[in-house]
Amino acid sequence: MAGKILPAMAKRTGRGTQLPPPTRVDPRVDKSPSTAPSVPRIESLRVQNYRALHDLRLENLTPLTVLLGPNGSGKSTVFDVFAFLSECFTVGLRKALDRRGRLKELRTRGADGPLVFKLKYREAPKTPLITYHLALDEERGSPIIVEEWLGWNRNPKGGTPFHFVDFKRGAGIVVSGEQPDAHDERIQERLDSSDLLAVSTLGQLAKHPRVGALRRFITGWYLSYLTADNTRGNPQAGAEERLSQTGDNLPNVIQYLKEQHPEQLDTLLGVLTRRVPKLENVSAETMPDGRLLLQIKDAPFERPVLAKFASDGTLKLLAYLAILYDPNPPQFVGIEEPENQLHPRLLPELAEECRGASARTQLMVTTHSPFFVNELRPEEVWVLYRDERGYTQGKVVKEMARAMAMYKEGGKLGHLWMEGLFDVGDPLQREGESVFRDSRRGSGR
Repeated sequence: MAGKILPAMAKRTGRGTQLPPPTRVDPRVDKSPSTAPSVPRIESLRVQNYRALHDLRLENLTPLTVLLGPNGSGKSTVFDVFAFLSECFTVGLRKALDRRGRLKELRTRGADGPLVFKLKYREAPKTPLITYHLALDEERGSPIIVEEWLGWNRNPKGGTPFHFVDFKRGAGIVVSGEQPDAHDERIQERLDSSDLLAVSTLGQLAKHPRVGALRRFITGWYLSYLTADNTRGNPQAGAEERLSQTGDNLPNVIQYLKEQHPEQLDTLLGVLTRRVPKLENVSAETMPDGRLLLQIKDAPFERPVLAKFASDGTLKLLAYLAILYDPNPPQFVGIEEPENQLHPRLLPELAEECRGASARTQLMVTTHSPFFVNELRPEEVWVLYRDERGYTQGKVVKEMARAMAMYKEGGKLGHLWMEGLFDVGDPLQREGESVFRDSRRGSGR
């Protein structure tokens, strides 16, 4: 047993995973800048009847949250929950449902009742906890919003949230103002249709600033689905502030940073050249036909190469850094499996870049890489798994006694994960069974 656990007990200062510069951060030490701007933080999420998420609760979420789990455990489904909610606000409920096969494909198999989402967040530290509740169903083949409310509890001792937006089937009340309170006037409102979101509609009015704040928050979420191939194109010239979800406007973002934030671009390229030592520069040049050409300069050659001939890993790392070093980042960023096409030794560094960015935004990342997980803290890592009924459940590593005992002795989370020392989520175990089910039979776990 001791020999088997030895790799997991390697100290976090191990030289085998370092790249220049030599300084590495112990993930147990919080180095987040105390002067970081206040951004909204999601503290908990509950989802019911959404595909395999029959009743999933993620509590006490951190600025950087990472989801692990076997294939099919529900990581991408959690990711899609955020995409779905954002689309409900940006393109409308009907289109968001149509893109996913409507409710008959979204509703948990074998389950009845509406799809329910409950999000708890704070607009800034030490501000009241706000709860957004949304329940969706279908009647006579058409989607309806069964219930939608937004509330907060301004009493630090807790209690039932006061609903300053409370709608059912397209009708309800709203309390306006900066600090809506139970003593304020309740205004009756009716929407044109029962498939319209009250928060999205009312949030466009200046007299509902708290409602508008949630609308801006959700519509601004950024979910990354980028691929290296999409970054190789030659889009029309023109600076663009934010990387698209697929990454196909990467040259435009480089142009924007060069023109508007040259110091930020220098910082980004400095990080990139340390991670890819032979790389010297990245440039976006306008061609005579008006298209934008992304070029990569690497040593020892004098002439740069076109992005379409650059390595997948270099382009993906450049795209991720463009997200993480965004001068005005989205308030919530989701990244799926960033390890794809990247060298394993780059992943601990990328995890540290994510933690640095989490001082200015909230990040959710899915991964299968122990190298990425090695740089994380137990409260940041959630393991998803299917229970005996086939439904997704989640458990934070901080609540796993065996893993925590090893971690406190100096073990890295990624190594502990590979050793099978997490309570759940082992892909070699049948769904719903404990990782330690064979311990009494001398399996060594």
